[in-house]
Amino acid sequence: MSMMAFFRKSEGMWFSQRTVHRFDSAADESGESNLIISVLGKDDPRVLEICEAQSTDPKLVSGGASFQWQGNLSEKEPDPNYEAILVDIPSPDDPRKGKFLRNKGYVEGIPVVGVYSFAADGVMTIDTEYERNQGRERAWFITDDFRVRVSTVQIMNGVNLMTYSSERRCVSPEFLHRLMQRQYA
Repeated sequence: MSMMAFFRKSEGMWFSQRTVHRFDSAADESGESNLIISVLGKDDPRVLEICEAQSTDPKLVSGGASFQWQGNLSEKEPDPNYEAILVDIPSPDDPRKGKFLRNKGYVEGIPVVGVYSFAADGVMTIDTEYERNQGRERAWFITDDFRVRVSTVQIMNGVNLMTYSSERRCVSPEFLHRLMQRQYA
């Protein structure tokens, strides 16, 4: 699998249930949210802006994706402060490997570069170096409509945070409408 294939397979809204275990705090960050993923073309202005900000030749880019988070019961539009843009730069030698640019990191809210690879079974591994931390995330699809993510954050003295997220694809209003039409036809 390539990163762009992973982005396309992930496009849509997902109901995410997240469990967080912090080794240095009793604070519980577990919860439920919606994750909204949109695929971006390589000429999308947001992709080009990140390339420019991180001094990267846009010709190396295959595209990107927008990741937005919102409370799962929220009826408001997603808050742009809870959005991250990832830009894919695949390895010219192996499309299952590469790096991505991110406008703001998951662990530290700064622009970062991550390295990814896909195993033969489709499991994606992302390694990201931050200023003070290292992050590792693994994600895979159980089915087309159910995926899992696990991550760790490590600081100088060891693992600080572990997360587990299970994500179910949300049914679109259009799909529900088609089901209702068939039900009453």
